[in-house]
Amino acid sequence: MAYDKIVIPDLGTFGPDSGFIPLTSTQDGKFRVGENGVETIAQTGDKKVEFVSFGSHSLACVKSAIAFPVYYPVLPVRTEYPLSAVLMDLDGTTVRSEEFWIWIIQMSVASMLGDPKFEFEDADLPYVSGHSVSEHLQYCIDKYCPGASIDRARAYYFEHTHREMQEIMEGRGRDGAFTPSPGVKDFLLELKSMGIRIGLVTSGLYEKAWPEILSAFRTLGMGDPKDFYDAIISAGFPLRKGSVGTLGELSPKPHPWLYSETSVVGLSQAFADRNRVVGIEDSGAGVCSVRLAGYTTIGIAGGNIISSGTKAVCNHFCDSFEDIMKIIKG
Repeated sequence: MAYDKIVIPDLGTFGPDSGFIPLTSTQDGKFRVGENGVETIAQTGDKKVEFVSFGSHSLACVKSAIAFPVYYPVLPVRTEYPLSAVLMDLDGTTVRSEEFWIWIIQMSVASMLGDPKFEFEDADLPYVSGHSVSEHLQYCIDKYCPGASIDRARAYYFEHTHREMQEIMEGRGRDGAFTPSPGVKDFLLELKSMGIRIGLVTSGLYEKAWPEILSAFRTLGMGDPKDFYDAIISAGFPLRKGSVGTLGELSPKPHPWLYSETSVVGLSQAFADRNRVVGIEDSGAGVCSVRLAGYTTIGIAGGNIISSGTKAVCNHFCDSFEDIMKIIKG
């Protein structure tokens, strides 16, 4: 559908190069253009989030491969100085590890297919990174293993994860699995020197996220990450038979809850003061999560923001931490 511009109140006005896709109705059929005050509907390029404009305000619908869609208000965002807190993603932003986790998912699909030579196509990449494990696997089932159970896919995923993480923790494993992002050490230390509180946010489950963080801090010579960060939040522990799981698989990015909880609970940043908080992300799901939580959203190059058609969600898009620091200093 061709268009000159899309107006989404409290998000912006966007042209055809924004990555947004105009729609006549939401996927669930709840809203249609021209009915009940709806003026425009558009979705991100990866089709994960739909924006419904009513002229004076907007709603965002976060879709899911495994659950019900959820609607959130799109909140106005502005940046007020001095900043009090910075929220940072883990995979791809703080640590370069996306290729490793995509490889784990690829091995899981290979196991389900019984084909050790299976490889993803380039078109798969926006859908196997940035979201929850179960959503990644459900996408793969729908495309490559129709009819397979999510339980079976998760069993293979955790089998590969446990083995590879143990290898890494023992000093073996895949070379370059967890590499600190260029410039991240100087960036983090400068934030500390400025008295800005720092929260680390990941959609990854604890058992995969914590070894990443430890590995990166060892490489950087920065000591214990629990002593450095003011708050760290992950998607918790997986729900498996014989163990107790925690909330995480149905509320990850692009839902706003991980960023909201890190800021409001972990860093004691009142929601009324959210304009003094910024979030840094490299993924499409991540920038949507930060933006829907109501924080200034800074995208950093190197992830799938461009390919997922979500760059328009960002308040800023930077190539490096040096560029981001200029924004933080105002």
